Amino acid sequence: MEKIIVEVGSTCTKVDKYDGHNIEKLNGKTIQFKKHYNEDGVLRESDVKELIESINGLKMISKEIYVCGTSIFRGLKKEEKETFLTNFRKETGYDFNIISQERENELTVFGTTRFVKDKVCVFIGGGGSTEIAIYDKNIKESVNTKIGVIDVMQKFPDLAEDLATTDLEQVKSYIKERLHLPKEKADILILAGGGHEKFARYSGIKYEKNTLYEDKASPIMMDIKTRIEETERYYRKISLDEIRKRVKDPDWWYATRAMSAFVLVVAEAIGAKYIVPTDIAMVYGILNK
Repeated sequence: MEKIIVEVGSTCTKVDKYDGHNIEKLNGKTIQFKKHYNEDGVLRESDVKELIESINGLKMISKEIYVCGTSIFRGLKKEEKETFLTNFRKETGYDFNIISQERENELTVFGTTRFVKDKVCVFIGGGGSTEIAIYDKNIKESVNTKIGVIDVMQKFPDLAEDLATTDLEQVKSYIKERLHLPKEKADILILAGGGHEKFARYSGIKYEKNTLYEDKASPIMMDIKTRIEETERYYRKISLDEIRKRVKDPDWWYATRAMSAFVLVVAEAIGAKYIVPTDIAMVYGILNK
């Protein structure tokens, strides 16, 4: 029987279908849980309703659905968390599993390193949290921070405009002051947590075929020089309005400039020579449990 795995983040809800042999990525959904929580102080009722409707809609594909949530749901106050979990179970028939930062790190690293033989750093960027791991046959170092792209967007809202007016270095400095970074170095930085390959392909930045290792889920890469130059271009010259016009999910692009700055901060901290942007999240690790 086919299984559906749903990962609900602070901004992006990722959906995968597993038929017992292959994983197929289905259309996800952008729900601004973190942004709206910061504005309201509680989960917005319309966001929860939208999530429940999307889960119930997946029953047409399979009744076997596993749902989990990450950063925004970890920080809910006890009473609100219990109310949300009870209501979700009542309205969908499924449990909502809240994943710790440490477990999210482990599950995602499993998926990104299945075919990796060299030492790598895995970056998991989210709306409300960031997980970073140094992997060399196993996890050697792991650092987690309760800061994500939505926190940066609150400080620099112009990053969501057509062209950014805030300088990239200013954004990076803000992140560096708040983000816990690994002490170990690695030549390869793998971007995970969802949407990094998608960003590279649709933003207009340059990339090439991944020649570092073979993985169908990690088909592209770029060297660090290219990534730095292309991030500068994404801030100053690439029109976000034009991107939004041609994609199916314009809301998803809201915090992509903030995420691009996170990537460079981590890459510089570990001395990365190459960056591998992937759409891999926790699904491989969840199915391996």
